[in-house]
Formats: sequence, C-alpha cells, structure tokens
Amino acid sequence: MKLNPSKIKKALKIGVIALVIFVVGGAGGVFFDQKVLPFMRTNRYLSKIDFLKHVAENVTVIRTTEQVTIKDGESINEISSQASNATVNIVSLSNQKDPISKLTKKNNRTGTGVIVTSDGMIVTYREAIFEKDATYKVFLYDGSYYDATLVGIDTFTDLAYLKVAAPNLTAISFGDSSALQSGKKLVAIGNTFGEYQNSYAAGLLSNVNKTFNLGGLALASTEKYEGVFEMDFNNQEKYLGGPIINYNGELIGLVGKLTMDGRDYFFEIPSSEIQKSMSVALGANFDQRPFFGAYYISISKEYAMVNELKRDRGALIFSPSGKQGLAIIADSPAEKAGLKIGDIVTAVNGKEVDIDNPLSNLINQYKKGDDIELTVQRAENEIKIPVKL
Repeated sequence: MKLNPSKIKKALKIGVIALVIFVVGGAGGVFFDQKVLPFMRTNRYLSKIDFLKHVAENVTVIRTTEQVTIKDGESINEISSQASNATVNIVSLSNQKDPISKLTKKNNRTGTGVIVTSDGMIVTYREAIFEKDATYKVFLYDGSYYDATLVGIDTFTDLAYLKVAAPNLTAISFGDSSALQSGKKLVAIGNTFGEYQNSYAAGLLSNVNKTFNLGGLALASTEKYEGVFEMDFNNQEKYLGGPIINYNGELIGLVGKLTMDGRDYFFEIPSSEIQKSMSVALGANFDQRPFFGAYYISISKEYAMVNELKRDRGALIFSPSGKQGLAIIADSPAEKAGLKIGDIVTAVNGKEVDIDNPLSNLINQYKKGDDIELTVQRAENEIKIPVKL
C-alpha cells in the first residue's frame, strides 16, 4: 500500500505540536510549582486564600483500601521565604565597667530580631540585646546593615523594640496564635552569627502553658504577661528573639527566656500578644502600662480540687508566708483599693478571670490612670472594688 506523503507530513506536524505542548506545559508546571506557588503562599494577602493554605501542608488521605499522599513539594526555606527575609541579626555594643578591676571593657552581644513594619520597626526579646549604654547594628538578609536605636522595652512582655532608618523593608506576616493547639508543626528561625546567616529548626508545639508568668517567680505578678507556648526543638539559645512561624510562613510566636533557680527556661510569646505590645511600641506608650501591685495564683480546676476551693477559676491573692505585705505591694493601687490576701478576683470590669484570661492580662488592657472595677470573692461574700491604676 502506497503511503500518502501529505498524510505523513500532517501526522508528523501534529506529533511535533503535541511534543512542544507537552514540553512547554511541563516546564510551565514546574516553574509554577517551584516559583509562583511559594511566592503566593508567603504573600501577606494571597496566603490567606484557603486553597493556598492547604497546599502548604502535608495532606494524607486515608481510605479503607488505599492511602494517597499529596506531595508537599516545599522545603522549609521556601515556606519561610518572607519570614526569612524579615529576620535580622542584631549586634549590641556596650562599654561596661568591670566591678572588680574598675576598667572599662567593650562587650558585644549578638541576637535575632524580626522586622514587623516596613519602615524599620524590629522586635526581639530583651535578653537578646544589651539595654543600657549600648549601640546597635542590624544586618539584613541582603547583606546591608544599619545603625539602630532602641525605641523601648515593654516590661509587661519583655519585648524590646529597635528602629532602623530604612524604607520598604520586608515585614513578617502575622498568624493567628489564638487557634493553636499542642502538636502543631512549627519552624524557628534564628540569626546569631557574625555575618547574616539564618538557621532553622522544625519542631512541635508541645504545650500551651496558660499559667506561666514572665515574673519568673512561683507566684504570678500583675505586672507581667501570663500564658506562653513551649516547643520541643534543641539549642533554643541560638533562636532567642527570633520568630516562630507556621507552615504558611506567618509569625506565631517569638522565642523568650527566663532564668530561674540557675536554670534557663525557653518559651514563645504568642503573636496575638506581640501585636498588642506593638501598639504600645508604635505609640511610644511604654510608660502607660498600668501598675497594680499584687501577687496571685491563677486558679485551675486541679488547684481548686487539691486546695478544696469552692471556685475553680479566678485569681487568688496569695503569699506562701501568709503575710499581707508580701502579697500586696505597699502604696500600690491594689493596697489603696483594700485588696486582701485570700481574696479571689473573679472579674475585671465584668470580664471573667480564668486561665484563658488571667488577671495580669486583663488589667494590662488598660492604661495608667484608668479606673476599673474588680469583682472579688471575699470569704462567702462577693464585693465590688473600684481601683484607680
């Protein structure tokens, strides 16, 4: 049978076209998967789309007869690209006098921080920097560096804020920390080396410690934030002041540290509280944080059962010694209002006090000089106590 040359030519043409479409389409798919999707997932606005949230995580579909794994396809570096660019290296330089030799010595400290506004506001944890008589250099991801000034320390959260004079910086996106539960996979980013180089650690949110108070004492202080995250990754000292992000690249927490009884405790301050603290920093209102002056125990169901309390929530004004003067600070608003050891504060301006809303956090929703009303259980009586902060 004689082949028709025109038909052969037509078939070859169709084959070539199909091959070109296959090659170009495949290359386009790879480019879209490796470049376009990572950008869309880390973009502040596009990352909020449900579809893009789902493709950022491993998804396993299990049926009775088969198991199908949908490919993640992203490395930690791709997931954290925006957060990585917002992470900075902070070098603190301080001239300090040696208490023994009396000689002045230049000291330096390197820590991690994260850019939270595009005009150069940076947040870190206060232990990551020198606070007094110090100058600061901040190194960015592109190799540039700037002098920085210390805007202030938020003593309620122990967050420190610095500012660099640089426009259009990459600022980190904030996630919703209030919805997090134990077992969530998160990523820590640190930068504590002499030149800019991020380090990464993946781990689980091991615990939401609702009664951990930044006062660093056995009792909670009304002047310190209460309620932190705890993670299970190693070498957390290297990440002090650095961001904790979710698999959408959003800020979920910031690494902090307390030293108690000679031991370092690491934890993460939730992003929801960082945002509240930022409003204080941006308004330069650090001195407007209220002072109340009381020590207390946040009552849980377990504490109420063990100590045979009738209430399983609230803030018990307390001192281990049983002395009023060690539970209530002299001349404080708490003392002037007549608060007593053994009182249980059950509400602040009608907002119930419990382990999700501890006393210190509720009081610090207000400013110095504000008037508030406490609902207090005293013995068998419920009373209202007005307080001027």
